[in-house]
Amino acid sequence: MNTAIQAAEEAHNPLLPVVSEIVLALIVFAILFFAIRKFVVPNFEKTFAERTQAIEGGLSAAESKQAEADAKLAELEKQLADARHEAARIREEAREQGAQIVAEMRDSAQAEATRIVEHGKTQIEAERQQAVTSLRAEVGTLATGLAGRIVGESLDDEARQSRVVERFLAELELTGDTGSGVN
Repeated sequence: MNTAIQAAEEAHNPLLPVVSEIVLALIVFAILFFAIRKFVVPNFEKTFAERTQAIEGGLSAAESKQAEADAKLAELEKQLADARHEAARIREEAREQGAQIVAEMRDSAQAEATRIVEHGKTQIEAERQQAVTSLRAEVGTLATGLAGRIVGESLDDEARQSRVVERFLAELELTGDTGSGVN
């Protein structure tokens, strides 16, 4: 048998594969292909599907988070715009209140000034009346003394003295009125 194997080996061309080896290789390849296709590929497919779902879930979660963030941003921008409008309204109210306060203070100051002027006029009129009364008394005394010297008799009588003073003052007022009208 050794010789038969040797003869077969000698007759065999080393460049050509042995048919039994090719058949055996094809059977082993078919078994391996079937085993990989039956056990390994489904696990790969399952893993790929899980990863695809995880990625798609992550993308959808990211999209929903982005939508929430956009909604929140829009809400915050609306609140900011509302706050700006409210601040503008408050500033306008403050301006109006300030103008109203200034107007009230101006009116109050005007009323106070008018009151002070009226009080001053009243006080001046009272002082003028007091000065006129005082001057009448002094003028009366001087006129009585002067008239007594001119007439040469004493005008101590109260009624006579009063008539003389009144006549003298009336003549002075008449002369003062006609004199001032001439100027």
